[in-house]
This record gives sequence, structure tokens and C-alpha cells, in this order.
Amino acid sequence: MLKLNVKDEISTLKAVVLGTARSCGPTPKPEEAYDPKSLEHILAGTYPKEKDMVNEMDAFAKVLEKYGVQVFRPEVLEDCNQIFSRDIAFVIEDKLIVANILPEREQEVEAILHVLDKIQDEYILRPPEKVHVEGGDVMPWKDYIFVGTYTGEDYARHITARTNKNAVEYLRSQFPHKKVKAFELRKSSNAKENALHLDCCFQPLGKGKAILHRNGFLVKEEYQWLVDYFGKNNIFEITADEMYQMYSNVFSISPDVVVSEHNFKRLNTWLRNQGFTVEEIPYSEISKQEGLLRCSTMPLIRE
Repeated sequence: MLKLNVKDEISTLKAVVLGTARSCGPTPKPEEAYDPKSLEHILAGTYPKEKDMVNEMDAFAKVLEKYGVQVFRPEVLEDCNQIFSRDIAFVIEDKLIVANILPEREQEVEAILHVLDKIQDEYILRPPEKVHVEGGDVMPWKDYIFVGTYTGEDYARHITARTNKNAVEYLRSQFPHKKVKAFELRKSSNAKENALHLDCCFQPLGKGKAILHRNGFLVKEEYQWLVDYFGKNNIFEITADEMYQMYSNVFSISPDVVVSEHNFKRLNTWLRNQGFTVEEIPYSEISKQEGLLRCSTMPLIRE
């Protein structure tokens, strides 16, 4: 059996679910797009090809295995996009929360039943239907659980609004010893402005550092809270274009090791200057679906 343990975003990774790009199906029709960036590439004829995405994910798997991480993969479902395993479930402490995701994606959970079978039932939480939550919006961080949300009255009209206020309350009820800190995210049909999840505009790193994008946050004071919490000198502030390229969606294997996209030159130089080991891999095709490295992973055990 797996003994789940995730208390933050950076402790040394021992076990993870990494999504798969195999048999991800034909290019979606415009009306089937889940996010504005995918739609952009569908319309432009630049939507990523399966073989390119498989190669990118294989490169990620190799890096994880190099560091001795136990890597689980979903069962391959025919013609189903299973790249973003972070969306379907996530771990806080010793509990795995199964996300209530877009109905079209529920079969993705069935593809990881071989992993869920290794977890005792009492450690698997299934929130009530009114709780909308995806793992890209949830970050355990020491005494806190950071949660990206959108509570506007037009929530239901935004396919990009993924985590609601019921989710914030649910997490408070399940983890009463934690401080659940919610952040209102900017939702937009313009891919350059849309913060699909919290990890699209914010990412805590080791060594007290963080990546942040001001315009991803609707409330200036909430953005400022993060600046004050980490300290201005410890923050790598990304531009709107860098947010669009998914600069904040890197992935920490340990406090000192970060997996990053090899085109993120400005970020990767900064990380190395801060003393990080940067494992660079190609991931730009996958990024066309408005997700990157953190989105593709579901950490199960960190030291």
C-alpha cells in the first residue's frame, strides 16, 4: 500500500502519477476546447501532434526516474487526453482528494484505479458534487493550503473557472489545522490574460523563492500578500507573455532541483543563479493546451 505524504510543493519526491499523451485522440473541434489557448491552436492549425507530446512526456519520465522517483502512469484510454493528471486528483498530507472535474473528463479517474487501489479507502476523499476543485488550483505549503478560485456571479459561464468557493470551504472543513488562503484568479477567454489555475500565475520553489505574475490575480491585495510572504527579492516576476508560455508551471523534484521547459531561458538562468539544479526538457507542444509540467504530475509521496 502507498503511504501518502504531501505537505508542500518542494520536498524530495518519492512517488508520482505522470499523465500520458498516448492515444490522446484527434485534434478537438473548436467547440470541444476546454481552454482558450487550446482553442487558439485548434483554429490556427498548430494543435500539438500525439507523437511530439509522447516524446515530451517520455523526457519528463526519464528525469523523474533519474532521481529515483517511482512513476505511475494512467492506463491508456482510447482517444482520450490524459496528460494533465493534476486536474483529476491531488494529495494533501495523507489524503487523496478526487476532483470534481468537467464531466467530459470523469473517465480519466478510472484510468488511475490501479493507483487508487494501493491507497486505503479511508485516505481517499470524494467531495460532494457542489464542490468544484482541480489540483492545479491547490497548493499545500507548510501551515497553509493556497487555493486559486473564482467567486464571480458569472462563474458558471466561464469554462475556465474550475475551483469554486464551496471547494475553499470544503478544504477548510477537511484540514481544520491548516490556514486555507484563497486567491481570486483572472478568468478570460483571451489566453494571454487567463489564469486557468493558480499554478498558471504562481509557484513556490525551494530556497524561499517563488514565481509570480501580477495580472493573474484579480485582487491586488492578494497578490501583494504573496509578495510580502516570500519577500520581493525572492520573487521571479513573469511577464504576460511568459505566463502565456506557462513559465510558472515548472515542477520541483526536491528543494534544489527544478524541472523546466528548455525554452524558458530567462527563468532557467535565474534559477541557476539562485543555486538550483535545472533539468531542462522540451515541453512546448504540451504547453499549447494551457498546461505544463506541474499540471502533468500528481505527487503521491514527498519525503
